[in-house]
Amino acid sequence: MDKDALTITGLTKNYKDFVLDHVSFHVPKGTIVGLIGENGAGKSTTINAVLGLVKKESGKISILGKEEIDNAVHEQIGVVFDGSNYPEILSPRQINRVLKNIYRSWDEQIYYKLIRKFYLPIDKKIKQFSKGMKMKLAIAAALSHHPKLLILDEATSGLDPVIRDDILDMFLDFIQDEENSILVSSHITSDLEKVADYIVFIHEGKVVFFKPKDALIEEYGIIKCGAAQFDAMDKKDIIAYRKQDYGWQILISDRHSAQKKYPKAMIVAATIDEIMLLYVKGEKS
Repeated sequence: MDKDALTITGLTKNYKDFVLDHVSFHVPKGTIVGLIGENGAGKSTTINAVLGLVKKESGKISILGKEEIDNAVHEQIGVVFDGSNYPEILSPRQINRVLKNIYRSWDEQIYYKLIRKFYLPIDKKIKQFSKGMKMKLAIAAALSHHPKLLILDEATSGLDPVIRDDILDMFLDFIQDEENSILVSSHITSDLEKVADYIVFIHEGKVVFFKPKDALIEEYGIIKCGAAQFDAMDKKDIIAYRKQDYGWQILISDRHSAQKKYPKAMIVAATIDEIMLLYVKGEKS
């Protein structure tokens, strides 16, 4: 039995000004994997390659145990893109009619229940919806054909904090069935800190790390210090650093060891946002 809902091995895609370079990670069944990285890092290219929307140069992609997306696999993937997912001239009621002819597993009851939950007007055209309303509609549709794998590209962007929190709870409910899994790319790293089991960080087309989220939060840290302390540090302990007005900000991968090694240093836990920011904007020793 395959333990992974999605496996990506050595995924490579060349563009004129960008290379997705041997990207590898997996989404274990029953988990949420968060995909992070700055704009243009390769998150959407990775998702598009998984869905067969761009042709890869090399590498292997296996979804629910299969390397080809046939109709049976397609039925089991729910997808939400950042932006408009459906023709703007249709209403949610018309979307229901279309999708129940596409998905054999379409569940009208679930769909209308979610439409009500999200307070979406059933007969209003999508072009009159706000961005947040469009995202809620796409999430409702993605959850309404009993998928095993949800693939979400910036699915919570444009939503207010209350609705975002409701949707994150829905994602956690979704993976209570341990056959269900989620791959979600997001700029809102605080959302991922709440729900993700693993974090994949892509920078300039390469995977920087693929780690359990709890390990990141528990182990990584930031040292805040002056010039003398910075100069005295073992540079092997430093992942990246930034000079700021008040002193130095240093990213380390094992804050508990660092606290023993540098007992006078001020060391704090690092958020996912801070880890990403220092990797991207910081200097390497």
